[in-house]
Amino acid sequence: MPPHITALADPELTASSRRLAWLASDDEGAPVGSAFLRLFTQEGQEHLGELEIAVHRSERRRNVGSRLLDAAVAAARSERRRCLLAQAEDGSPGDLFLAARGFRRVLALTYARLPLADADLDRIRGIAERPHGGYRLTRWDGTVPPELARTFAESRRAMDDMPMDGTDYGTVVWDVDRVLSAADAIAKRGELLHTVAVVDTTDGSIVGFSELVVPGDGQGDAQHYGTGVLPEHRGHGLGLWMKAEAIRQARERHPELGGLLTDTADSNTHMRGINDTLGYLPTHKAVEYQLDLCG
Repeated sequence: MPPHITALADPELTASSRRLAWLASDDEGAPVGSAFLRLFTQEGQEHLGELEIAVHRSERRRNVGSRLLDAAVAAARSERRRCLLAQAEDGSPGDLFLAARGFRRVLALTYARLPLADADLDRIRGIAERPHGGYRLTRWDGTVPPELARTFAESRRAMDDMPMDGTDYGTVVWDVDRVLSAADAIAKRGELLHTVAVVDTTDGSIVGFSELVVPGDGQGDAQHYGTGVLPEHRGHGLGLWMKAEAIRQARERHPELGGLLTDTADSNTHMRGINDTLGYLPTHKAVEYQLDLCG
């Protein structure tokens, strides 16, 4: 019997996206797989959908994933999306599934972890405390302070030229409202957002940032959300400076944290170099796939 596909009402709604969901079940009603389609709603990304499909190990090769994919693709087309993105661990069943169903590889990613117990914290502290003429570090928890909000939002264009290889990711348009909404969403999940930023001392504007999201109980692993420096301020070691300070702060404020997680495009050699310098160790590789929805 083919799996039964049920469309679900997903309550997740953010300032930048909404989600559709489907459940696959067998002839006895037992769930055997699911699909979530994230539809981006902000300016610059209205053409894009992001897909996650999961199938129970024992149900693979029984048309479950294909049925879920068909439902998601049909919905994406009806929403006038130009392309779908999906990610899979390199060499995994998901990797093979996406490749066999018309998705093309557009980006290779390396995931890495800094085990805090083994990190060279004296060396990292030395990097964080090294002065950089014309710049200073600032930091905050949660929502950006009002007096920094405008230039912090403007500094987000530092990510516009982040290497994305063949991905039709669009351009994320940031303003103060979006910055505040993103911080609020993290707080509602019960997590802690810590931001380190670089300030240009000539005018007090933010020219770079590094964000870290920590579990609410301060245990387990924290996740880097992004590190970027405006193009006109690159070449001064500011990315390394901020990330070292983020590590120092995490270790001192959350002594029970196990590690810090990050993922970086293989083509982003500069950020990979920063991670290597600070002691991050690769854990696995993943592939970003894209399905072009034309016609």
